[in-house]
Amino acid sequence: MSVESKPPASTPPMGWNSWNQFGHKVDEKVIRETADAMVSSGLKDCGYEYVVIDDCWSRKSGRDSQGALVPDPERFPSGIKALADHVHGRGLKIGIYSDAAEKTCGSHPGSLGFEEQDAALWASWGIDFLKYDYCNAPEDQATAIERYTRMGDALRRTGREFLFSLCEWGGRSPHVWGRKAGGHMWRVSGDVYDSWVNLWMAAWNTYAIGVDVSIDLAADLAEFGGPGGWNDLDMLVVGLKGRGQISGAGMSPIEYQTHMSMWCMACSPLMIGCDLRRLEPDTAALLLNREVLAVNQDPLGKPARRMKRFGACEIWAKPLADGATAVALLNRGSRGEDVHLLAGDIGLSDEPKLARDIWAGEDLADFTKEMVRRVQPHETILLKIKG
Repeated sequence: MSVESKPPASTPPMGWNSWNQFGHKVDEKVIRETADAMVSSGLKDCGYEYVVIDDCWSRKSGRDSQGALVPDPERFPSGIKALADHVHGRGLKIGIYSDAAEKTCGSHPGSLGFEEQDAALWASWGIDFLKYDYCNAPEDQATAIERYTRMGDALRRTGREFLFSLCEWGGRSPHVWGRKAGGHMWRVSGDVYDSWVNLWMAAWNTYAIGVDVSIDLAADLAEFGGPGGWNDLDMLVVGLKGRGQISGAGMSPIEYQTHMSMWCMACSPLMIGCDLRRLEPDTAALLLNREVLAVNQDPLGKPARRMKRFGACEIWAKPLADGATAVALLNRGSRGEDVHLLAGDIGLSDEPKLARDIWAGEDLADFTKEMVRRVQPHETILLKIKG
């Protein structure tokens, strides 16, 4: 079965990545079964297309005598080419991982100095997506730009179409230079954990980012995201429920819904991180809601902007290609609040407008000048408003 061809990242990339659930324990069985599950669950039909193998896929002891990367023989005995063939046979695309240094985050061989050789190898395997990390690399911006550009050039020279994901974590402003370096998406945050609030990580002597904090990172970056290149708020933690490599305390159903809502409003790539082979109904309902996904995948490609803040509540708005406006009513506080949405808050007139609650899947009474909605703690109500 052939994979449909379209320009990479014309809308925010959608797919699945192995790290959040499996970490360094990823293997070919997981990848094959995940590709199968993406098809059988309906995720592929909703637009999820990439199956990405994250860190620790290669032999930790190093490259072979010719300098080539070698898949771990115990966890990937069939090799990556056979795995790519299986994923492509399911009508999906496959991604792989490396790092812009001598070692990856998991201390496997990185690609520094081997950019051309690695890119050519991945192309020969049929790889479609590269996540390129920045562990063990210098902190200055100039070096990051040079190293990412070097890999972006190497990928382009293979003649194969790659989606290039820059996992630089935002510290060197990749939203400013990521496109020029060849990137199609660039991380604007550190790793987001399965938690509403930040988590103290004693081993790192720092905090891991929670979903609530990560939302703020999208507020000032809307102008940098659009067709062909996207601000990446990190992979989804929807459905982890305290399990996996980045397990935190887990979140409530409302918090997972807010996580999904705000990633869609921000036009962030949607890379699922949970175990799709055991997809639970409540998680499936969040990941498969076509009306919500349409906000993320809208062809206009305009990330939402935060229009108003009052207390713990916020109003975000995102223009859509059909002339409608997607609106998020977000309550980040600890008690329910009545949120008053004025047409002027989102740049609309006081003329009658049609309003629809997207998550509820129901039309609301006509909206003219003001609408009041009760928003529960940590909840986001998503609306589509059209005059």
